[in-house]
Amino acid sequence: MSTTRRYSRRTFLTTAPAAIAGAMAFPSIVKASALGLNGAVPPSDRVVMAGIGFGMQGPGNMRNFLGTPGVQWVAVCDLDDEALTKAKDVVNTKYGTTDCKTYKDYRELFARGDLDAVSIAVPDHWHAILSTDALRAGLDVFGEKPFTHSLREGRALCNAVQRYGRVWQTGSWQRSEDNFHRACELVANGRIGKILRVEVGLPSGYTDFARTFGQEKIEIPPPGFDYDRWLGPAPYSPYCKARVHMNWRWNMDYAGGQLMDWVGHHLDIAHWGLGFERTGPVEVKGTGEFPSTGIYNAATRYWVETKYADGTPIILAGGYPEIQSGTKWIGESGWVWVDRGGFESQPAHLVQEIIGPNEKRLYRSRDHYQNFVDCVRSRATTIAPAEVAHRSASVGHLGVIAIATGRTIRWDPDTETITDDPGADRLLSRAYRAPYQLPA
Repeated sequence: MSTTRRYSRRTFLTTAPAAIAGAMAFPSIVKASALGLNGAVPPSDRVVMAGIGFGMQGPGNMRNFLGTPGVQWVAVCDLDDEALTKAKDVVNTKYGTTDCKTYKDYRELFARGDLDAVSIAVPDHWHAILSTDALRAGLDVFGEKPFTHSLREGRALCNAVQRYGRVWQTGSWQRSEDNFHRACELVANGRIGKILRVEVGLPSGYTDFARTFGQEKIEIPPPGFDYDRWLGPAPYSPYCKARVHMNWRWNMDYAGGQLMDWVGHHLDIAHWGLGFERTGPVEVKGTGEFPSTGIYNAATRYWVETKYADGTPIILAGGYPEIQSGTKWIGESGWVWVDRGGFESQPAHLVQEIIGPNEKRLYRSRDHYQNFVDCVRSRATTIAPAEVAHRSASVGHLGVIAIATGRTIRWDPDTETITDDPGADRLLSRAYRAPYQLPA
């Protein structure tokens, strides 16, 4: 679609495997819709996409893009043959063809040369490396939250988005829902006066997504699953069923538990209403409770207190009933609370108020996936860009560090450094297993 993209991809190909030139096959019969007839999107305006990762969020993201006008989905990539086959079948069923290509190595996917964008839904420890490679290959990216697995990775990935001039959308889809947008506009326009504090309620415990709780027996990885590649930059650990396939979220080598999974949703919304989207707290402290046995080591119950430069305190908590699920701004003259399917205020009439034409209006998106596709075409900024995603994830990372050290973290959101605590500052990054490294 753009000369910049094509040039960037050629640059990427100089370091990618050379084995996969000409990977795409085209159908022998071209339908009228492919020519842009009968109101369909013509080929010149189509966004050609592929997906990487089909264990948890990937299938849902792909189905949403398959239902988005102007998207042509051509390939899927996963390290597990079973997930790969299921994803391919969904695409082929949608189009009534057998054209969807499969890849186990994302570098081969990127080397196709025909992609405009990629949807990435892989474990957190792969976010930074894989996404940076996609950007370097000239691709726009729809990435998942949390933005990255460490705070330093987040800054590096933001820099890569800017350096390569790509469009980024984070899967923080609450931003494209009406109730969250309306709640944030009420707060932004002072309907509840000066904000006294914000309460962000997140989930606690673990969820057995893969139905593998307790299956921690060391085994040989099953055929068709590239386990060593799945580990990637994470420290080596022997394979067991409980470690992979959706339940990886509860191990800190690959993710950050409920805190990191949800901070990109409800804390992101808190930031949006306050206008804190491109900054962060100046102070963070917290406590957490952890399992005493097994391979899962993320906090199951946690309490994180933050303070921002203007004095606003934000509490993030999971497992504390006094902190209601969702985002609640408490002001001098009332409060506004919003959650998935919930929107309330005090005074009650606030939820019915209309924001006037001369008041502050926030970015409006009515479809998170369409917003990404529209921005790929226009080169405009999405509703959930990289910098915004990084700043919400940063609060979670700082909370994890505060809990781990048991110390109050003094944070400079401008320089993104922890002051007067070298030990804590070192926790802003994670060591990579050789030979993995973050691409330049």
